[in-house]
Amino acid sequence: MSFDVAAEAYDGFMGRFSRLLSGQMADLASVRAGQRVLDVGCGTGALTGELVERLGPSGVAATDPSESFVAATRARHPGVDVRLAPAERLPFGDKSFDAALAQLVVHFMTDPVAGLTEMGRVTRRDGVVAACVWDHFGSQGPLRLFWDAARAMDPDVDDESHRPGTREGQLAELFRAAGLRAVEATALSVRLEHATFEAWWEPFTRGAGPAGAYLASLEDGRRSELRDRCRRRVSAEPFATTAAAWAARGLV
Repeated sequence: MSFDVAAEAYDGFMGRFSRLLSGQMADLASVRAGQRVLDVGCGTGALTGELVERLGPSGVAATDPSESFVAATRARHPGVDVRLAPAERLPFGDKSFDAALAQLVVHFMTDPVAGLTEMGRVTRRDGVVAACVWDHFGSQGPLRLFWDAARAMDPDVDDESHRPGTREGQLAELFRAAGLRAVEATALSVRLEHATFEAWWEPFTRGAGPAGAYLASLEDGRRSELRDRCRRRVSAEPFATTAAAWAARGLV
């Protein structure tokens, strides 16, 4: 999945959720001072920023396949080694890091097992690999309201629920397939407040991610219909989105 959109468009869309997850991800991987840690699929740098706070810029490296996201992360976090690369081909030597993390990335990898295997390759023996993926298959994903309304219009819509890691237990299975050991599975949760329906809806219009791309693909009438269907599902304002992400960690 390509994210050829401006960094600001992603920030207002999924970045608002990513920032809430970052501390939990760093805790899951037991990130601590003195380590060197890799952020795989760093996006616009939400998790990168959390790692910099804990380790300093020299202790952090990051990769992403999107040129605009790499540029944004470099600008926001000077001193961090940020490189343009997919998860399946990490541009680092064996055992370069104490831990490798992938926040909300595995379900977009072309080959998740290969990506996780690469994360293990660049992590030292007994180092930690950790990842999380939204619960798009179940009822707890952050985009559930949007995709429920979209499915009511089009039952065949690609709502991300088929993507790898979105089902409970699936991420841990991918970790084991990648040769990681002592794999543990858990769930993370975040809550995001929306002052109005429009504040919730507007980020979808920026074209970021599968949801934004789907909305942009609709003709004006269908786009308005989807907006109205979403609006009817919001009973009061302000309202909140509570979202869960499946998470796993394993040792190299």
